[in-house]
Amino acid sequence: MDGPDSPPGPPVTMRPSITLKNGERSEDDLTHKLVDILRINQRLKENMEAGAPQLIVEDLWELLQYHVTTYFDNEASGVPPARHRSGRPLKTLARRLKGKEGRFRSSLSGKRVNFSARTVISPDPNISINEVGVPEIIAREVTVPVYVTEWNLDRMREYIENGPDVHPGANDVIRPDGRKMRVSNENGRFISENLKPGYIVERHLGDGDIVLFNRQPSHHRMSIMAHRVRVLPYKTFRLNLCVCPPYNADFDGDEMNLHVLQTEESRAEAMTLMLVHEQMRSPRFGGPIIGCMDDHISGLYLLTERDAEFEDEEVFQLMRRAGVQLKHGKGSKWTGKEIFNLILPDGLNMTFRADICRGCPECLEERCEYDACIIIEDGVLKSGVIDKKACGTFSGKLLDHIIREYGADEAREFLESATRLAIAVLMRKGFTAGIREFDVPPEIRELMDSRLIGPLMPLRGSLMTMRMEESDPCME
Repeated sequence: MDGPDSPPGPPVTMRPSITLKNGERSEDDLTHKLVDILRINQRLKENMEAGAPQLIVEDLWELLQYHVTTYFDNEASGVPPARHRSGRPLKTLARRLKGKEGRFRSSLSGKRVNFSARTVISPDPNISINEVGVPEIIAREVTVPVYVTEWNLDRMREYIENGPDVHPGANDVIRPDGRKMRVSNENGRFISENLKPGYIVERHLGDGDIVLFNRQPSHHRMSIMAHRVRVLPYKTFRLNLCVCPPYNADFDGDEMNLHVLQTEESRAEAMTLMLVHEQMRSPRFGGPIIGCMDDHISGLYLLTERDAEFEDEEVFQLMRRAGVQLKHGKGSKWTGKEIFNLILPDGLNMTFRADICRGCPECLEERCEYDACIIIEDGVLKSGVIDKKACGTFSGKLLDHIIREYGADEAREFLESATRLAIAVLMRKGFTAGIREFDVPPEIRELMDSRLIGPLMPLRGSLMTMRMEESDPCME
């Protein structure tokens, strides 16, 4: 089986023998096929050397061809599958590679890994787009290895004394000789006292740690991005709503995977290349794939419309929610546009039309009655309302301009401030819809009847006449 024309013979690790409960040995399906090939090959050789009739040689040749074919692919079209004595088809090479349970999809692409967690996701508009909220129960289970030095020795001792059940704590300590010691409430003080530089402490996951976050199916590079950990109570991963589009995530029961990086090199690479704010522009269409959504856009629209006014006290509270420090008030009422100016980058200049633009034959720009012409000069919003076309996902021109001109960090700060400000505005200036808004007015009902029932009246008259004629023969 080792010649240039021989089929490859895989090692026994690929086709191991097993011992059944009754003590008998059972060979792998590949071993059975290799035995068949060897046996028929030997018979063919003996018959050819003995000068057997051509008919017998051809039959043995076809049988050898059948065994070689089914050894490689037992599901080849037009070839009856080779079966076990029980009638089960043999699982040969091709079937082991292809399909959902094959080597590629199951063993390579879908292999299970350590230092990972999976649970349901839920929204949290108060965390950064770069952050992911991790339940404390998960943070106590997955660990980060830390090399003990003279500078972090005291902190590592605190983690060890906290033990595995108190966060932040530690689960294991690895000595320089490679021996791993499990930390418990009984031996924590002993291990802490003997801790020296050169040891490795596997501590709990903590705030600020870099992790990878992934939602399957992974269709593009933004399906797995780096986040910073924020340890939170309860049992779900928390995600900022702005990050939903690249993951194609929603909150109707979706689950996501978290992978904890174990080396300094991987953490540095993830921080440089994979943080969320570095992925704000999509490589598919060049626009922002991370931006304001739904309530954010409603809040910014209500904030920047013409008649929006706020008192000093309200402005202080709004800016506190937005994460912007306001040192002193104005002494009079603020317009919504003046509040929005506080989060715009300095020196920003751009002009474009909002999504509410009616496409008038002659654009009046600043004098537009719909306030649809957005004009920003030196970081000041002169006119226009902020809507989906300014800050929305996929179409936000203002957000895209900030990313291009000011960089990803500035864009992240603007987006986070804008979304928090929008939610704060909605909490103060929200709108409701009553049952009456969903009732159909009488004039609309009349219009529906005239359009739907009116054309049917002649037909109904004809049907009535036909029925009367059928019921009364004398009418003929």
